[in-house]
Amino acid sequence: MRYSTLAPGMQVSKLCLGTMTFGEQNSYEEACRLLNMARDAGINFFDSAEMYPVPQRADTQGLSETYVGCWLKKSKVPRDRVVLATKATGPSGQMTWIRGGPHSLDKKNIKEAIHGSLCRLQTDYIDLYQLHWPDRYVPMFGCTDYNPSCSYKSVPVEEQLEALSEAVDSGKIRYIGLSNETPYGVMEFCRVSKENKAFPRVISIQNAYNLLCRTFDSGLAESCHQERLSLLAYSPLAMGLLSGKYLSHGGGPLDARLNLYKGCYAEAECRYNSAKPNVLPAIQAYVEVSRKYDICPITLAIGFVLKHPLVASVIIGATKLWQLKEQLDSCEEELTPEIIADIDLVHEKYPNPTP
Repeated sequence: MRYSTLAPGMQVSKLCLGTMTFGEQNSYEEACRLLNMARDAGINFFDSAEMYPVPQRADTQGLSETYVGCWLKKSKVPRDRVVLATKATGPSGQMTWIRGGPHSLDKKNIKEAIHGSLCRLQTDYIDLYQLHWPDRYVPMFGCTDYNPSCSYKSVPVEEQLEALSEAVDSGKIRYIGLSNETPYGVMEFCRVSKENKAFPRVISIQNAYNLLCRTFDSGLAESCHQERLSLLAYSPLAMGLLSGKYLSHGGGPLDARLNLYKGCYAEAECRYNSAKPNVLPAIQAYVEVSRKYDICPITLAIGFVLKHPLVASVIIGATKLWQLKEQLDSCEEELTPEIIADIDLVHEKYPNPTP
């Protein structure tokens, strides 16, 4: 396993195990087996969120963090040998079971979210605390066109950073990050923290990045490079599309996530709908590139993301041990310049079909 420096004193594995299926597709026992396999392979970085698992439901909310916390306690993993990341739920009119919506990510909501995550994770501190999505209106999860009429009054960045600063000062969190952000959001958080030296600096952004979605490179990459933010790339397999399994007759296995939760997983279906233009042709083209070089499509997909100079870690997910094993094996082979050149040819023909 390779590692990178996410922050001073924080070395993270280049693969991070995401936990959003824990409590929905995975039982506690299954989650422990996945966590143990990941740790045995050298993964020290684990990512969760207070709203997980997904699809979101009132009776399962928080189970992902709870499972990770119970595993940590049961397995007696030294706390300083594990990097825990989690996220605060942003404004949502649907998840009323989380702080009544929540209506905003104001100071009160951030403090309550941190307290809840600490309790479920059974830990005194969170290594990386992230805002799951912006408090303000931003087109996300496959929506790309900004509509000014959709904007609403949002919590000032100063108030959010003040709440996070107090949590850092009290030792509840070590570092802060953003998620599903835009270039404007990144620059605004960086501006405010520079103007007030007492505020912590954002060190990372967790956004989607994969062969079917390279929009990070258009604007966000420059912002992150100039402001020294690392990318924690989620969905490297595009919700499993890049494995090629959805190309099979009948649209893939019935227990594949996009089939299992069809109609009740709006965020995923909006972005990773295989009926969208060029999605299946792009996947087929990338599978053909992997065949040309005799490597697994998963190796091609994850290897591509790992080569990005701003990527500190790639967030992978699995519901079965063999799936995790495939992804762990994928990071052992580095893509050659010839492979990257062929990947870029496909991207030129089918640019960002799942933005």
